[in-house]
Amino acid sequence: MTKDLIALYADSDAMRLAELVRAGDITPMELVETAIAIIEDLDPKLNAVVIRTFDIARETAKAATPPGPFAGVPFLLKNIGSQWKGTHVDGGIEYLKDFVCTYDSTLSSRIKEAGFVLLGRTNTPEGGWCIATEPRFYGKTLNPWNPAITPGGSSGGAAAAVASGMVPLAEASDGGGSIRVPAACCGLVGLKPSRGRITYGPEDADFWLGSVYTFCVTRTVRDTAAYLDAVAGSVAGDPYIPPQPEQSWLSLLAAAPRPLKVGFTLTAPFGAPFAPEVADAVQETAALLADMGHVLEEYTLKHDLEQAWWDYNDVVSVETANDFERLAKIVGRPVAERDLAPFNWAMLNHGRSLSAMKYSTSAAGMRKANQQIALELDQFDVFLTPTLTQLPRPVGYWTMEDGNRERYLARWSDAAFMFAFNISGLPAISLPSTKMADGVPIGVQFVGRYGDEATILQLARQVEQTRPWARTKPPVWASH
Repeated sequence: MTKDLIALYADSDAMRLAELVRAGDITPMELVETAIAIIEDLDPKLNAVVIRTFDIARETAKAATPPGPFAGVPFLLKNIGSQWKGTHVDGGIEYLKDFVCTYDSTLSSRIKEAGFVLLGRTNTPEGGWCIATEPRFYGKTLNPWNPAITPGGSSGGAAAAVASGMVPLAEASDGGGSIRVPAACCGLVGLKPSRGRITYGPEDADFWLGSVYTFCVTRTVRDTAAYLDAVAGSVAGDPYIPPQPEQSWLSLLAAAPRPLKVGFTLTAPFGAPFAPEVADAVQETAALLADMGHVLEEYTLKHDLEQAWWDYNDVVSVETANDFERLAKIVGRPVAERDLAPFNWAMLNHGRSLSAMKYSTSAAGMRKANQQIALELDQFDVFLTPTLTQLPRPVGYWTMEDGNRERYLARWSDAAFMFAFNISGLPAISLPSTKMADGVPIGVQFVGRYGDEATILQLARQVEQTRPWARTKPPVWASH
């Protein structure tokens, strides 16, 4: 593998690689072999790719190049959720170590049709309910910017792989910040789309009352927009169907957004105040947007998000307990305490303990928060927050070995601006800010109105043009 080919691959986003394939300047097999070489070189340092499907990738690359917009581009799935026939997925839980997908989910079918070549699956915390990536089963994923700092979670393996140049784009999913937190920790673009934008049908209607979203992390806004074009869409029977723009999201990036009314906040909804570096990042981003001609207004969210957080976790606990009832039929035995990290065991037992009345009350509180957040922010075209209210935490800070559910969840105030937009269904995108802390990225978040990914993507692209973050590489990088 030549250094020039590795550098070309690593420095190109997914759209650029697909352009090179279409032009005949590079073959899918060359891309696959380059990606494999980079993974084999870098993954011992990061532990990002825990399931490898290199044989599938080579067979796919040998076939005729598909016509999709990402034809020939190497890709990684997350090790949770998406079903890809013939591949293993276990959610980072040894209890599921023998599970092999028997079908393609609708999303996986769309990924295949887009032309991506699957190289494997990325590390995720056990069951995905953590904003670090440190499962017992596979071990810790490290941040290519700084190995002492978490890459975030639950899509930490995906973010580390993209940030280090293993692949230009990887699947990520988000039930409480799991796309946006790792994007922030690793200096990437992480869009959580509107509720219902990406179907879970026909297999499932939704997850966690419509609060889980599957999408991707990327290094460029145009890759994010093009991926949204490729995989978005509902199927008959979906419970939420957001409005669709008349043009593709990618084509909409050609135009700068009109002058926007942008709200921004410097106040944490609960927990500690913003870290000083985080407050600076929000203020500098607000100043940049004002210089671009947008109208900025400081605003503090009024709804009690701390109560909404506990309501949400009641719902998540019950859903977790139900998931393991279903999985017991597949595995052939009930899950036992020895199978799970102490936090997940505590969540499961909390879910089992709740009455139907309590579940209904918490679900109603969560839905009311959904409504109130959307109503409060409807006055703004975009709302600006930090992604995390604190700097990325050290490896080990978010350990799931803590079996005290209430104590563990209380620390999640760092991510108070994450779950709020899971439960409200509003689209939200994390971008690298103007600031870094000792070489570690800080993320800021743009939130849009329901169904309006176009505006936050256009604004993100406008910021990217003045702040080309993809040019700055971490110490652990493919072509170093």
